[in-house]
Amino acid sequence: MHLRQLFADDPRRGTQFTVDACGLYLDYSKNRITPETVQLLIELAEASGLRERIEAMFSGQKINVTEQRAVLHTALRAPIGERILVDGIDVVPEVHAVLGKMADFTNKIHSGAWRGHSGLPIRNVINIGIGGSDLGPVMAYEALRHYSRRDMIFRFISNIDGTDFAEATRDLNPEETLFIICSKTFKTLETLTNAHTARQWVLRKLGDERAVARHFVAVSTNTEGVAKFGIDTEQMFGMWDWDGGRYSMDSAIGLSTMLAVGAENFQAMLSGFHDMDQHFRTARFDQNLPALMGLLAVWYNNFFEAQTVAVLPYEQYLKRFPAYLQQLTMESNGKHVTLGGTKVDYQTGPIYWGEPGTNGQHSFYQLIHQGT
Repeated sequence: MHLRQLFADDPRRGTQFTVDACGLYLDYSKNRITPETVQLLIELAEASGLRERIEAMFSGQKINVTEQRAVLHTALRAPIGERILVDGIDVVPEVHAVLGKMADFTNKIHSGAWRGHSGLPIRNVINIGIGGSDLGPVMAYEALRHYSRRDMIFRFISNIDGTDFAEATRDLNPEETLFIICSKTFKTLETLTNAHTARQWVLRKLGDERAVARHFVAVSTNTEGVAKFGIDTEQMFGMWDWDGGRYSMDSAIGLSTMLAVGAENFQAMLSGFHDMDQHFRTARFDQNLPALMGLLAVWYNNFFEAQTVAVLPYEQYLKRFPAYLQQLTMESNGKHVTLGGTKVDYQTGPIYWGEPGTNGQHSFYQLIHQGT
């Protein structure tokens, strides 16, 4: 089967395999598929109960059976007035309470109402996290950099190697620096190691334990741990056990993003997420962007034994998108047993990798196109 022949046989192919939704245009006509392929893949989705699984997720059922938890990152971008129940409690008001607290803090930083211990305004924000507490915020900051405040510096630390911290802070003044410690449990080894390094760095300059409360905030659920560190628990932004780390960039984990782009732009980002959520929940599978792309991944991985997906953004602002997708897809699909505990006898997910496409053209494209 050759793409040239498929296009020659069907002049409508270039428009037949396209979907336009939520401001995104997907052209999947250059895939090795026919209308029959798509129909069979949709039948596979229906036979697998995908529609029911989508609805179970959106309605707050505990589809994370190993931890008996709902999987409700969609609630993080639900508009005020929508009702989503977990154990009989509507979580939407809780979400908007945290968003409101984030917006209030952001406005205080931007206006200069919140100042460091010595009275100087905050000019530098450093996010300390790992995994979803780092990859999402970094990706979002880079993607939305056009909208970010240019009078502030934003940096991200995740590596336990001290070089990461040293390079992130070498040209900054502790008196003007705010650290956001992102750890749901406030026990994550890498994050807490870097947090204590940051604490020592601030205190070396300011010499007063009370300074910690003006230069550190936390995104966590561990009130006791946060208070013991010296952070004012009023400046602790909450999370929920139904929000997995790799889906958390639009929760309080995204505080660095909101500080960079402002509360209004952050809300616009959430609105875009919500639009796609509604599309995924309601659109027919043959017009459903996430469903179609997921099915194509199954098609190539299991039927063509093509086990990797290259993600090659030509948009420089999306340069960290491949790294973000790696966690989102591979940590999610890295399983070897079914929900029932039986061994899986097919590929659960491909390997995702990639770099900005412009540089890729001068490195690995050569092996892909002309290698053996």
